[in-house]
Amino acid sequence: MDLQISVFLLFLLFTAGHSLQCYECDSQTNSCADQKATTCPAGSSWCRSSTAATLVGGITTKAMSKGCDSDCQSLSLNYGSMRTTYSCCNTGLCNRQDPPDPVPNGKKCYTCDEKNCSKPLSCSGDEDRCITLSDNVEGLIMLVKGCVSKNLCETMASVKNGQSISCCEGNLCNGAQIAT
Repeated sequence: MDLQISVFLLFLLFTAGHSLQCYECDSQTNSCADQKATTCPAGSSWCRSSTAATLVGGITTKAMSKGCDSDCQSLSLNYGSMRTTYSCCNTGLCNRQDPPDPVPNGKKCYTCDEKNCSKPLSCSGDEDRCITLSDNVEGLIMLVKGCVSKNLCETMASVKNGQSISCCEGNLCNGAQIAT
């Protein structure tokens, strides 16, 4: 009986010691100076870091988030006035460092402003596709263009929600056109 209890306690210690730990924070300042290590819940096997930057009226707003995730994919999306990146790793406390600023990769895609969709946009990091997304919202056609990573493009194309989504690989392959 003592052997069974000893084996059970050893099992508990072994499984408790192998829970994934990740840094966690939510910040509106693009810095996670107040990040704290946390033990991930059961089923979480990834540490995630995400950043979002939005440009409105010449002012850039940045936000950052870190934490545990059960299903994580590293990806990047850039619409010119908005950029979002997710980085994933799967070893203990691997999301300590803030993600680096994106480095241009030489790829170019078109993006839209309030007048047209003929402004070239420099892609960065793993953004290796151009995307065109259009949606009919109460009779108005909403058109968005930019750079995207391959895995995000594949995910978006499989979950369309009534939107028209297309991705292409060549420079400026998502075509310039007038916004409506």
